[in-house]
Amino acid sequence: MMSTAGTVGKWKAMARPSLPSSLDSTLPGISREVLSVSMEPKYQCQQCKEILRKPFQAQCGHRFCVFCFKQLTSSGPIPCKTCRAEGIFEEATSMLNIAVAFPDNAARKEIDSLPAKCQNDGCNWSGTLKEYEGQHEGRCDFERVKCEACQALILVSEKDRHNERECEARTLNCKYCKVTFNFKEIKAHDEICQKFPMQCKDCGKKKIPREKFQEHIKSCAKSKSACQFSEIGCRAVVDNGKQQEHEQTSMTEHLRLMLAVLSSVRLLAEGAGELQEDSGLGLYRGLEDASPAGAHAAGHNAGRGGGPGVQQKVTALENIVCVLNREVERSALTLEALSRQHRLDQEKIDNLSNKVRQLERTLTMRDLQLAESEQSLRELQFCTYDGVFIWKIADFSRRRQDAVGGRAPAMFSPAFYSSKYGYKMCLRLYLNGDGTGRGTHLSLFFVVMRGKYDALLKWPFSQKVTLMLLDQNNREHIIDAFRPDVKRFLNILCLIGQFERKKIIVKKKKLRKCEKKKRDLYHMYD
Repeated sequence: MMSTAGTVGKWKAMARPSLPSSLDSTLPGISREVLSVSMEPKYQCQQCKEILRKPFQAQCGHRFCVFCFKQLTSSGPIPCKTCRAEGIFEEATSMLNIAVAFPDNAARKEIDSLPAKCQNDGCNWSGTLKEYEGQHEGRCDFERVKCEACQALILVSEKDRHNERECEARTLNCKYCKVTFNFKEIKAHDEICQKFPMQCKDCGKKKIPREKFQEHIKSCAKSKSACQFSEIGCRAVVDNGKQQEHEQTSMTEHLRLMLAVLSSVRLLAEGAGELQEDSGLGLYRGLEDASPAGAHAAGHNAGRGGGPGVQQKVTALENIVCVLNREVERSALTLEALSRQHRLDQEKIDNLSNKVRQLERTLTMRDLQLAESEQSLRELQFCTYDGVFIWKIADFSRRRQDAVGGRAPAMFSPAFYSSKYGYKMCLRLYLNGDGTGRGTHLSLFFVVMRGKYDALLKWPFSQKVTLMLLDQNNREHIIDAFRPDVKRFLNILCLIGQFERKKIIVKKKKLRKCEKKKRDLYHMYD
């Protein structure tokens, strides 16, 4: 008999053909929980114990998933464990070899037709096992997978959101300093991040980096701090931006405090001098004893700390006086700068005032031009060039009341023309009458106006004029037609011409009288 080792070596030496891509798979068997019915043993993979996925039948008759079969035979043919467990192992047929195994298409068709359902909670999908494998497996929104970072079970549809927002083991990059840290350490990092934005409670300014926050506190205009003269008794606590103003307004108070301190220092100095005199001269001793006594007094004062303490106070006061002198000089320079700035600002204000006045004049001219344009537009809107004009008067009752009250006795219509280059005309209406018709009639007059093309027209005006008061009920219109009285018009022109000649004659007489008076005056002085 051939040994098992020899048999294995023999099978290893045999060539293993590659599988077609349609039979290749990277997944083990399908979970048996997917089936809606109990699973028969013939549909079970002998390796993974799940439902066969693309089943392969070995030479011995046992079935395996193609993935499981490839793993078992990856290093060559091996004995079938199931055959040994069942006690039917034969060396010739119980060797698992991909070269002699074949796809079990019959079993695959039976498996594909089995009823299936989704095993994920909340999913109501159902169908055949083939539909599950091809359409639903790996695509179910209710499928739960394990998070690689925190090992929590999450839905596939929520995996991205979990990784970005919910996973406690996820890593983040600080959006301020770009340092990478764990999500659990976010609060600790925010407390030490030098780029973390902070808000000033005094001025309300936001987004101040932590590394620059202390500098901001020192320079913040609304941050409060004690006056620098607090050492001599000033108890004011003012905003940083108002320190200079406080020093200028409280200069008298600061000087008063300084005077009090200087007075106390002077009294201490005088008291120390008197003490030294009493110690050196008040005792009736000889010259040989004076020196030890004076030394003893000096040593006693030094022991009490009188001399050096006074000297320190004097030095401190001198420093404060220097500071006050500098403040006074700085105040004077500031005052001069403010005066110069005031003059510049006043010049700017004057220039701006002049510009405002010019703009107001320009605006007034624009308003006048706009009013003229609106008037021209209204005239063009109602203007006609065929000699026919229909005048429709709106709000007649109010206008008549104005005419009766004398507020607006006459109305003029928009201008119209007899032709494009003809006479320019308009109508004048007295709603309460004019002349003999005042208070009883409505007076309407035809007016010939001065036009642009009068030099090309025939004068005097002799066209027929028809006036018509239209009844809006179309029952009875009032019509009147006339031609201008040319003779009367000429007589009026003659009268006007005679009047003008008389004025010219009078002017000539007055000029001659003036000339005569001038000559008389010249003769008088000669």
